[in-house]
Amino acid sequence: MNPGVILPLLAGVLFLFLWELQVFHKLLELKKYQLPLPSAIAEAIRDNFSLLLSYTGYTLAEAVVGMLIGSACGFLIALAATAWPRWGGGSLTLVAALNAVPIVALAPIMNLWFGDGIGSRAAIVAAATMAAMAINAYKGMTAVDPLALDLMHSYAAGKPAVFRYLRIQNSLPYVFTALKINTTASMIGAIVGEFFFSSRGLGYLLSNSIKVAKMPLGWSCIVLAAIAGVIFYLMVERLEKVFIKWHSSRRA
Repeated sequence: MNPGVILPLLAGVLFLFLWELQVFHKLLELKKYQLPLPSAIAEAIRDNFSLLLSYTGYTLAEAVVGMLIGSACGFLIALAATAWPRWGGGSLTLVAALNAVPIVALAPIMNLWFGDGIGSRAAIVAAATMAAMAINAYKGMTAVDPLALDLMHSYAAGKPAVFRYLRIQNSLPYVFTALKINTTASMIGAIVGEFFFSSRGLGYLLSNSIKVAKMPLGWSCIVLAAIAGVIFYLMVERLEKVFIKWHSSRRA
């Protein structure tokens, strides 16, 4: 087996073993109701598996839809900023300013605008993921090889051809970097959004579990959210290998 897989796996097993033996409880002076044991969390997952699976799918759907919308908008902003450089810097600054607004401030506004359905959480995720895509895609479209640009001009290539065959192609590694960043941001945005006005999802269940002191169930939501986030990341990484296998990083 690959050492890159064995070492993290062994570290994870050791971490769970020490946790089950309450080593962290003694070090941090925590009670079991504050930090449930892995066995209690596993039991909560087993007893509520169908509910957790349903809510995980709901939260993941919010994250995927929101990330696709936010990333598409960010890419279009980068495209426009590259095509019209005079106002490009200003548009990216505005997107970065939107990203600086805390999710907890955006969530009530989006819930007021879009209701308590999936649309409000998708809007929160879109706002949280737009900036990373816009900035990364803009960097990829502008960081082209000057010699390649001169070659395109020597063939009398117009602006659309330069964008299609040079700038967009060059931006793809940056785009997938942004997508991988956004897989994490989208899950965070969806779960935080569910803490407010929601009747489904991992964030909703986590919030309710904490309120009624069902900590093993609350931690099971955290575990399922982490697993869903890892799966989402691996899916994007797989797409990256398919779409940019021509890139030097893939060949290496």
